[in-house]
Amino acid sequence: MTLDRRELLRKARRIEVRSRKLVSAAMAGEFQSVFRGTGIEFDSVREYVHGDDVRTIDWNVTARAGRPHVKRFVESRERSVMLVLDRSPSLEFGSGDRTKAELAAELCAVLALVGRRNRDRVGLAQVTDRLETFLRPSVEPGQDHRVVTAIFGLERPAGRRLDLEAALDAVDRRLPRRAVAFVVSDFRDSVPVRALRRFARRHDVVAARVSDPRERRLAPGGVVRCVDPESGGSFDLDTGSASERAEFAARSDAWFETQADALRRAGVERVELATDRDLVPPLLAMLEKRERRPR
Repeated sequence: MTLDRRELLRKARRIEVRSRKLVSAAMAGEFQSVFRGTGIEFDSVREYVHGDDVRTIDWNVTARAGRPHVKRFVESRERSVMLVLDRSPSLEFGSGDRTKAELAAELCAVLALVGRRNRDRVGLAQVTDRLETFLRPSVEPGQDHRVVTAIFGLERPAGRRLDLEAALDAVDRRLPRRAVAFVVSDFRDSVPVRALRRFARRHDVVAARVSDPRERRLAPGGVVRCVDPESGGSFDLDTGSASERAEFAARSDAWFETQADALRRAGVERVELATDRDLVPPLLAMLEKRERRPR
């Protein structure tokens, strides 16, 4: 998103407008399942009656009263929704109408808007090898707009690579309670399985992986130079060679599957988004899957 300030503001506005249309048209009702039923909170204590779960007995109150008492819990409707957005240079790539960074920004805008409509606390952490920006989860009016403004206001992150393990630890230290956490990244580096698993023990984590079709398949053409935006390393590919295109596709498929397997081992949900596709269908599919899981 290395654009001048006016273009940044125009893009931010377009993404906000598109996000509102997406939510109004297709996802407002469906998205409630993202934020509902992920936790319960203590409400009160009452005397035990036959059939109550003995695991809910409050032994301190029972000892004082001389009769068994159980804790009563209710489902908490006020959720914390934390958006953890990768801002490393690899997301600046895009072979079509939008980059991976713009797709990630649109996703965060949609989630922030839905969170506000559901009266949930919404926060944002933009990360590289450090915590670039942090918006504490809030239900204040205009928080969805602040999220989009923060994304497009960070024109040039200080970090030049992603350290997801450090980022997740930094975010976790700043979250006072359990959250639905969307980790939005292309996961180009190795996935920190243990760090993600540790983060998922406290939070309900969804890994939203963004990609571009040219990262999987090359279009026939001439010799192109491929540059790693984080390390600066480069190499040439002859896209006119069928054998080189086939080797590139095989290596890419293997890498994508390796990263997907790491996310599975981390125990987090995954949704796949691509720059050449609408983000609504895969998100709705993920929501339907979440709705069917045991609470």
